[in-house]
Amino acid sequence: MTDSPAADAAVALDSPLAGILGAGTVKALEKGLGVVTVGDLLSHYPRRYVRHGELTALSHLPRDENVTIVAEVLEVRERTMKSKKGSILEAKISDGKGILTLTFFNQSWRTKDLKPHVRGLFAGKVTDYRGQLQLAHPDYEMFDADAAPVGSAAAREWAQTPIPVYPATGSLPSWQIRKAIEFVLDELVVLPDPLPFDLKKERRLLDAGRAIELVHRPKTEGDWKSAQDTLRFTEAFVLQAALLQQRAATKEQRATARVPTPGGFLERFDAALSFTLTGDQKAVGAEVAADIARSQPMNRLVQGEVGSGKTLVALRAMLAVADSGGQAALLAPTEVLAAQHLRSIVKVLGPDLAAELMPTLLTGQLPVAERRKAMLRIVSGQSRIVIGTHALLTATVDFFDLGLVVVDEQHRFGVEQRETLRLKGIVPPHVLVLTATPIPRTVAMTVFGDLDVSTISELPAGRGGIESFVVPLAEKPTWSSRVWARVTEELERGHQVFVVCPAIAPKQVEEGESLEATTMPPVAVETLLAELKAAPALSSARIEGLHGKMPSETKDTIMRAFAAGEIDVLVATTVIEVGIDVPNASAMVVMDADRFGVSQLHQLRGRVGRGGVKGLCLLVTHAEADSLARQRVEAVAATLDGFELAEIDLTLRQEGDVLGSNQSGGRSSLRLLRVATDGDLIADARDAAAKLIGGDPGLRSVPALREAVRRRLDESERTWLTKN
Repeated sequence: MTDSPAADAAVALDSPLAGILGAGTVKALEKGLGVVTVGDLLSHYPRRYVRHGELTALSHLPRDENVTIVAEVLEVRERTMKSKKGSILEAKISDGKGILTLTFFNQSWRTKDLKPHVRGLFAGKVTDYRGQLQLAHPDYEMFDADAAPVGSAAAREWAQTPIPVYPATGSLPSWQIRKAIEFVLDELVVLPDPLPFDLKKERRLLDAGRAIELVHRPKTEGDWKSAQDTLRFTEAFVLQAALLQQRAATKEQRATARVPTPGGFLERFDAALSFTLTGDQKAVGAEVAADIARSQPMNRLVQGEVGSGKTLVALRAMLAVADSGGQAALLAPTEVLAAQHLRSIVKVLGPDLAAELMPTLLTGQLPVAERRKAMLRIVSGQSRIVIGTHALLTATVDFFDLGLVVVDEQHRFGVEQRETLRLKGIVPPHVLVLTATPIPRTVAMTVFGDLDVSTISELPAGRGGIESFVVPLAEKPTWSSRVWARVTEELERGHQVFVVCPAIAPKQVEEGESLEATTMPPVAVETLLAELKAAPALSSARIEGLHGKMPSETKDTIMRAFAAGEIDVLVATTVIEVGIDVPNASAMVVMDADRFGVSQLHQLRGRVGRGGVKGLCLLVTHAEADSLARQRVEAVAATLDGFELAEIDLTLRQEGDVLGSNQSGGRSSLRLLRVATDGDLIADARDAAAKLIGGDPGLRSVPALREAVRRRLDESERTWLTKN
């Protein structure tokens, strides 16, 4: 430790590190890692383990990233700087094959530590200087070469002892974190165990204190592996207990039961339908109907493929609510999608039902007079179906009797926004969340564990299907001309085409671009639009652009024109990702496809092939064949199964941050648990937690678990669970 710690009282998991560790270490832990309490520090688990006798392969070190490695000093040299006063100390370290240079300025004293043939841990940022890898001013911790006589059993044991390597920062190397943890472990009182004794015995798990000790101070490889097994299950169990506890609390609330009336809106709607519902639509519709007919608020997530009919299921629930005298609000992420929802709902309802239900659109761009009329229809209860964007969330919008909240594309909204709309009900309304982004089973259990989840995987009959192809311009640059030739062929057949770009204007990247995307400038709508309009082969085509920064009226006009067949080629950003329904659009070209995620590409592709004509999706990319970005694009082209793609995406991303900022708005990530690989363990933990909470919702019989649930979820996460 670089600071002198002062511990005057018994140390518990909730104890702040301030006063236990030195001020400098406390500040570095909080600023760099968000670690504030003893519990935070002890759950900052090692990223990996190395041994005193094990060397790191230097050839695989990533450039411009902070690393912690084990290496052996080869030689140390000091030379005087020519251009200014002072000296440079250079030490060459090796893994036996490659060489890495450590560089220090005016630090001659380091020759006392850095001696040839001595091994140690070295931490710093890897840079490339004149073709050679180097660490400039790295931190290091040298191993004690005299720890035991060479060749003795003690020496062999020392060489094989695992050394934990922690996720670190530039100012706080791994071994400083290790020393802080070891000091806290020595001061810690008995560690409370959140796992019931019978559960530990049945699964042969360690006590909590023993698991924490062995994960941070293992003597053998088996020590840290068994510790990780216990801690991984504990993490899953605590999280599932929190989710199931919230589900139980939700069931205790009271809502208004919404039951359709004979001869009412829903019955008349179903009688007039010109098509038959799919089996999945019927099954999920029955689940939703049963939920809203109860006096407990529904909290259901409906996931389904693009075009599977989730909105129709939601509309039938809205009509059941209208039958009971209530209102339904559909919250859409964009004005384009909200306007399309209104048009499609009015169309499918027919003139008579539409006149009685008076579907109303409320967006931020409505003229003042139109907005006032809409708000009056909403507050008076005239409008039984309200469709809107974030404008629905404003304090001036009041409902007569809000009975159902439908959130479309739930990932586009923050928790606070959804909660604001829910609180506009006189009593808690029923909540139906829709997503066309398939959710892997483990994510559904871990993130949406307090929701009931329904799945619509069956597509309506009559769809033409979609063929997808990767256009790899890195290897086949001449294929670019073929892309536009295929566009021309589709236009000659009387069809329409989407062209998607990741940016609006040059050097302006839209939110959501992948971090692994190629470093080439992104293709922009404005640039490509001008190029296509100037292309001789497309001289007779009607080509227009669309992006999120256009005025709402302009966006709506363009989308209406495209839907009416008055535009042949629409060059757009991802504003067309969800909800846009143009059956005559047969082809889509996605430029820089490697800049989008798997789910986003799947969503985009779902805009074509919606009519009876087979769809075509061309995924244009400059990404190299072996890159992660290219793997994502290839995966999308290989299958139309969104649920399979969701699993592939999860595996590729190695998702570890499930209750993180994207979900709750606060800092939190899974520690050891990985939803990509721990599905069976999560399911097992959920079953065990369900049995416990079924008989003890307040967790009174296991106070340590009750405290672990409280400790695991920071304030924003508890808010998220309460409001979800």
